[in-house]
Amino acid sequence: MTPFLAQSEPWIEFDVAGLAEQFWNNTVDGLALGGIYALVALGYTLVYGVLKLINFAHSEVFVVGAFATWLTFYGLGFRAGATPVLSVFEIILFLAIACIAAMAVSGGTAVLLERVAYRPLRKRNAPRLVFLITAIGASFAIQQTLRLIFGLNQQPQIRLLQPEPLFRIFGAPVTNIHVILFVAAVLLWYVADHFVNRTRLGRGIRAVAQDPDTATLMGVNKERVIVVTFLVGGLLAGAAALFYMMRIPQGAIYNGGFLLGIKAFTAAVLGGIGNLRGALLGGFLLGLVENYGQSLFGGEWKDIVAFVVLIVVLMFRPTGILGESLGKARV
Repeated sequence: MTPFLAQSEPWIEFDVAGLAEQFWNNTVDGLALGGIYALVALGYTLVYGVLKLINFAHSEVFVVGAFATWLTFYGLGFRAGATPVLSVFEIILFLAIACIAAMAVSGGTAVLLERVAYRPLRKRNAPRLVFLITAIGASFAIQQTLRLIFGLNQQPQIRLLQPEPLFRIFGAPVTNIHVILFVAAVLLWYVADHFVNRTRLGRGIRAVAQDPDTATLMGVNKERVIVVTFLVGGLLAGAAALFYMMRIPQGAIYNGGFLLGIKAFTAAVLGGIGNLRGALLGGFLLGLVENYGQSLFGGEWKDIVAFVVLIVVLMFRPTGILGESLGKARV
């Protein structure tokens, strides 16, 4: 019994002083990380809003975009190691090329996924559970395909832009990477929100989300709407992949979307599944909570804290913080 009675370090500690000391640093970094979660969460929330389907293969759509980003950098002649000396114009140009490539590949993967995995099930009026199992199976299929092509190890990181402080907020440095991630996340969310709420095709998306049968009777092409929904989600995931590769000090790896995909789904549920504004809010909140929890409880508790907060929120508000569905979104 001696080992059990012996004094040992506490298995969890509350470092309030550390949290206070790192508060603004965690806030800045949490908002940047939350922007990545938000962009991936938008894909989950769009598909769920239209099909009531939790597309667990969306995390692999994100990973495909990460590999597309890496291959684009490699194809442009960049290699792992020292950051190349580039002008501002060259950095913008090469990042734009990589972003377009990642968005195109991820968008194409999402559309192909819908065409191959989900459309045959819809034609057969398959139960919801079959869709869920298919999504998980498609996720593993894409993941293992990437493993066969690129191997088990992550690709060496290729970085075009080093983090450089631009200004400070209460002593916390705000780098160029932080600014790019936050601004890009808000901008892309605005474009997606404007598309859904202000365009004719977006009106079709909301109509199908509210009542697919009535929307079809009113002349809405449901299949076209579903394809566009997957495409938009894939494009956003591809952009998120580029920003992820800019922030995280590691290269693409075949299973790199597993944990991030779960967190992005958590962000979507936290803000209100099927709600575009909720996806953005949930992403930022999750990034902040993760970073605050890491300082308060320790790095090993970072992921646990995020999911505990989700459970607490859902206990008191099961529809999420905002709770408005895509089909009920107001113009």
